[in-house]
Amino acid sequence: MPQDLLSIHAAHAPDKPALVEDGRGRALRSWSFVELDRWSNRLARVLIELGVEPLGKVVTCGHNSASLMAAAHGIRRAGAVNVPLNYRLTADEAAYVVDNSDATVLYVDAEELPLVDAIRQRVPQVREILVFDGDGALEARVEAQPASAPERDVAPGVGASMIYTSGTTGRPKGALRTKVDPALTAGLVARIGYQPDDIYLTTGPLYHSGPLGFAVIAHALGNTVVIQRRFDAEDWLRLVDAHRVSTTFSAPAPIRMICELAPEIKARYDRSSMRRMIANAAPWSQTLKRRYLADFPADSLWEVYGSTEMGVDTVLAPADQLRKPGSCGLPAPGIEIKLFDDDGVEVTEPGAAGELYVRSASMFDTYYKADDKYEADRRGDFHTVGDIAYRDDEGYLYIADRKKDMIISGGMNVYPAEVEAVLEQHPAILEAAVFAIPSEEWGETVHASVVLRPGAELGAEEVTAFSRQHLAGYKIPRSVSFHDELPRTGSGKVLKRELRAPWWAGHDPSAG
Repeated sequence: MPQDLLSIHAAHAPDKPALVEDGRGRALRSWSFVELDRWSNRLARVLIELGVEPLGKVVTCGHNSASLMAAAHGIRRAGAVNVPLNYRLTADEAAYVVDNSDATVLYVDAEELPLVDAIRQRVPQVREILVFDGDGALEARVEAQPASAPERDVAPGVGASMIYTSGTTGRPKGALRTKVDPALTAGLVARIGYQPDDIYLTTGPLYHSGPLGFAVIAHALGNTVVIQRRFDAEDWLRLVDAHRVSTTFSAPAPIRMICELAPEIKARYDRSSMRRMIANAAPWSQTLKRRYLADFPADSLWEVYGSTEMGVDTVLAPADQLRKPGSCGLPAPGIEIKLFDDDGVEVTEPGAAGELYVRSASMFDTYYKADDKYEADRRGDFHTVGDIAYRDDEGYLYIADRKKDMIISGGMNVYPAEVEAVLEQHPAILEAAVFAIPSEEWGETVHASVVLRPGAELGAEEVTAFSRQHLAGYKIPRSVSFHDELPRTGSGKVLKRELRAPWWAGHDPSAG
């Protein structure tokens, strides 16, 4: 079996920092590659002792930390599936994910124990809770294990994962991925031009597929990964300067906050080391791109389009950022993309829109316990997440719309059906239609158009308060409008485009 890349780096550069956790108010913590390699083996042995089978599920939960990042390697070494849990979820949401995943072990930051306590009685299949960065009991348990790799037939490279994405049915779905084609990863690495001496900074939470996935790639290349526990714009600049950070992956919201810092604050920090900024999670507007390029090296901005399910599908190079406004680039190496119209006919002519389908050797396996949803979203070997796109005459792709109404607020995915299902639990609400409206700060925010039951009275603040009891903060409607009835098609479907139209009038997403 091929040797694991982490072990190779541990052998050839044992003292090189693999993880650096550097946050204001917390002691700096650094793990070398040999320390990370040995700790990952030991954690894997603990998981195996606890009865975690190959492809068994382990839920991980916590703010960004070296211990959380290291767990991804330990779970992989055990041949198990990493199930990142968003710590911002409510107890109801978290309990559903843990229960639905069939996880038997929960690996959690001591800071998140209140969430665990709130769901413990609702997840009886969880046999063990491993608490890290707490009283030291877990760390002692791990250190007592042999440092050699456990005897598990585990493919080297990126481990299996199951990241939950909200669904059109109102419940999140686990996107199970047990394979990643190393040739595809190598092609992406070569296209963007990553180097062994790159230093990666986490910009965003590690429960998100982007920050975690690119951090894993960084370790595969032998790069140091710098961990920022919670995002803070000025502290992010400090980390770039102090550690000579050369690459990261970011949604638009954090970069907007950085660019909006006062000039005298930005002037305190050297940003010239940044060579590969990967823009994703939501479209970056042209205005934001120009602001970024005014503060960082002109050839550092890359953009990718992809999804939790399908990985990275397109790449837009630095030379095209301003030349191709609104484009998400050309297909990534090894990726096949086709567009289909509503009748299933392939769309090939420039400017004509169709639903975007991808064929990839690294495609996710299925939606866990929701194979019907997986089957509904595929055409043979090609799969879709419902985005509508078109090509220009040079073959560059542009995302025109999201067929399934997904909202991207600050880089976080919000599916309207999930919010609607919660709102319609309120005794005063007859029905609700949820959709995105433009936001200068977050790109998009959640809006709810509500119809009340006859004789009921309810205000916008009460709708928001009710939502807060059941939904993570980023899913809560930031604005509410009330209607006597919702516009519908002849077949009875709600015409959200009519509800959206006044909010988006005169707004050009690629410009603003």
